[in-house]
Amino acid sequence: MIIGLTGATGFLGSRFIDTALRRGHEIIAFTRSPERTIPGCAMRRFDLHAPPDLGGCEAVVHLAGESVVGLWTAAKKHRIVESRVLGTRRVVEALNALKEKPEVFVSGSAIGFYGDRGEEELTETSEPGRGFLAETTRAWEAEALEAHGVRRVTLRTSIVLGEGGALRAMTPAFRLGLGGPLGDGRQWMSWIHIDDWVTLALFALENLDVRGPLNAAAPWPVRNADFTKALAATLHRPAFLRVPAFALRAALGGFSAELLDSKRVLPAAATDHGFGFKFPELAPALRDVLG
Repeated sequence: MIIGLTGATGFLGSRFIDTALRRGHEIIAFTRSPERTIPGCAMRRFDLHAPPDLGGCEAVVHLAGESVVGLWTAAKKHRIVESRVLGTRRVVEALNALKEKPEVFVSGSAIGFYGDRGEEELTETSEPGRGFLAETTRAWEAEALEAHGVRRVTLRTSIVLGEGGALRAMTPAFRLGLGGPLGDGRQWMSWIHIDDWVTLALFALENLDVRGPLNAAAPWPVRNADFTKALAATLHRPAFLRVPAFALRAALGGFSAELLDSKRVLPAAATDHGFGFKFPELAPALRDVLG
């Protein structure tokens, strides 16, 4: 399969490329700097100014978007929204203009769709939540649904455990023995090992029955305090320095909600379609990534 991939140089995109190439797929990598080659990939341009050239793609995976990590200034929030909503619009414009369309369009999304939901178990049929990321993700998915004549999947990604991403930001403090629960530590955290994320993304491409929203989350979410304990144990460090919620809000502003909100997300659609997780439980996943 010839797969067009945006966000090809990112944390998820680069790992996706490695696995897809090993499986025998071909990759057309879309980046802002196509002159910088990626081994094994054809290169094309992707930016927000014009639809990309998707000619020849048998499938499209759209992952490009501004990272949500960091202080949410007005400019940062604008980039988060624009990169997702306008970026997806450009991909959809290109898809709809093709005479020979790809078989499937997998568009990145996020469990931020659900907002802060406390103890509620969330599946793909749950209603959207409230808040900046919930509203952004809802608009993001709405753009993807404008693609016509192609099977559509919106991949709602949770915290991805791998050599980059969230763990890269977390582990330095934990290695120094400065980690600890955030707020009261009772908020649910949904996560997925990067190998399972890549395998699920390819599963969505290759399985003709998969369509609509797809939660990329392991079947056993954990509370923040338990995540903290497992991460500290993996690194053989203590973790007793609780970070008060007010301190997070003062330091990080709106982004603190992403750390304090509770999202107990279950991969109901993946399970229903027979997808098997290599890392369903947290401790083995952390050991694999950090061990």
